[in-house]
Amino acid sequence: MFADLYDYLYHLAPEGGIPLKGTGIVVALALILSHAWALKNTAKTQAFLKAFPRTFKWGVILLTIDMIWSVFALANMDMGEFFDKRRIFIMITIGGYVAVLVYVKEFLAVRALGALMLLAAGPVLTAAFLQPQTSRLLLPILAYVWIIVGMYFIGMPFLMRDWVNWLLAKPQRWNLAVWSGIAYGAVLLLAAILFY
Repeated sequence: MFADLYDYLYHLAPEGGIPLKGTGIVVALALILSHAWALKNTAKTQAFLKAFPRTFKWGVILLTIDMIWSVFALANMDMGEFFDKRRIFIMITIGGYVAVLVYVKEFLAVRALGALMLLAAGPVLTAAFLQPQTSRLLLPILAYVWIIVGMYFIGMPFLMRDWVNWLLAKPQRWNLAVWSGIAYGAVLLLAAILFY
């Protein structure tokens, strides 16, 4: 069951994997709905963003998701000549999860979010891989933004706090960010419905 799910997510099954159209629609709706909610609930969203970097509870939740996803991937991926080390890698992942929870509490939520962004980019990239439509590039562009930002969040998590403070310093910046997310989601949704 889990092997089939892995093959489906990462396009390793003979019949293919997650479809480009479905991926585009889901990602587009997530962008539109999350940014529209942020626009409608500006004060609440801004307060959440300010508090998020140092919220340990969110760090635990996101890091647990990261650990489960990582163990799932390690248990099912083709490891080539390292296939006999699979158990060791899984144990290191679980041990690292516990160690990070105990010893790396500073900006844990940001680091965990960064790791989740890296993990989420994989299925999105595989859905668009080798597809003929030029508009498919909307998905890889977004996925590579997640990858780059995710690496910064893991390595320099204080940057999220700085970026949030910069974003919230002027209402025009906030409005531009929110409307840009809605617009990108709308373009992606249109491309998914019409061309994918």
